[in-house]
Amino acid sequence: MTQSPNNSQPLDAPRPTIPLPRGPVPQAPPERERRSIEIKIDGESVAVAEGSTILDAAKKLGIDTPTLCFLESLSPVNVCRVCVVELEGARTLVPACSRKVEPNMSIRTDSERVRLSRRLVLEFLASSVDLSTAPAVHAYMDRYDAHPERFGSARATVAQPVIIDNELYVRDYSKCVLCYKCVEACGVDAQNTFAIAVAGRGFSAHIATEFDVPLPDSACVYCGNCIGVCPTGALMFKVEYDMRQAGTWNESRQTQTDTICPYCGVGCDLTVHQQEGQIVGVTSPVDHSVTHGNLCIKGRFGWQFVQIQPVDPDGK
Repeated sequence: MTQSPNNSQPLDAPRPTIPLPRGPVPQAPPERERRSIEIKIDGESVAVAEGSTILDAAKKLGIDTPTLCFLESLSPVNVCRVCVVELEGARTLVPACSRKVEPNMSIRTDSERVRLSRRLVLEFLASSVDLSTAPAVHAYMDRYDAHPERFGSARATVAQPVIIDNELYVRDYSKCVLCYKCVEACGVDAQNTFAIAVAGRGFSAHIATEFDVPLPDSACVYCGNCIGVCPTGALMFKVEYDMRQAGTWNESRQTQTDTICPYCGVGCDLTVHQQEGQIVGVTSPVDHSVTHGNLCIKGRFGWQFVQIQPVDPDGK
């Protein structure tokens, strides 16, 4: 035991040759028990935990509610209004993705008023932007018998060029429905880079970098999480864009393989998309406990080395 300078009392200082004992392993506090709330959806009773949304309750009953701006890993922003439902006693339709359940709610998800609202929203969107790479939206339009052509064929939003200023992904804002998903993924919900935001107001609102500088000059770190959440193809892998331009893109001939990212020890899950033996994109599952659908630049784009052809030592 070490002695004090005046050799009167020993000091309890640790010795460098003796390792310190390990402390307790930190544990997350148990989740607070939430009371159950019972509501009625389309005449059927369902009980969900306090704090759940109408969308959560509808999913519990197996009701398929259309969404565009909603994603489980992002904060709801209530901008697309495709998920609206009819709440008894409410003057207006309410967004199912963000409205919290309350005791004794009575909700209708497929009334004529709801169907009309969803049909009009889909028609307005499809009559103003290019939704050719948004198959989910086309399925919604078939479901609600939407006919956007009745508002005319001239799409003002489409009259802008594709932005190609890097080799990783392209931006085609003629397909952008301003769902805010890319902004949320680039902000506090995932990356905390804040490279993009909604600029302008009204009809002039658009997604832009700070001061509208080119992407390579912005704060973008090329994580590609904005691509992972985009529902319309406004943000797209450049490989996919090039293949679509060449007419070789064919999802029916593509396979998906789940694997683990090889670059570090975090353990991110990857879903590798291949077509005819070539990797055409990488995504990550939204429900994965590590990534929640998010990746870094290496995980999202660092697969080109797999496709480099080996050099023949004989020069053949």
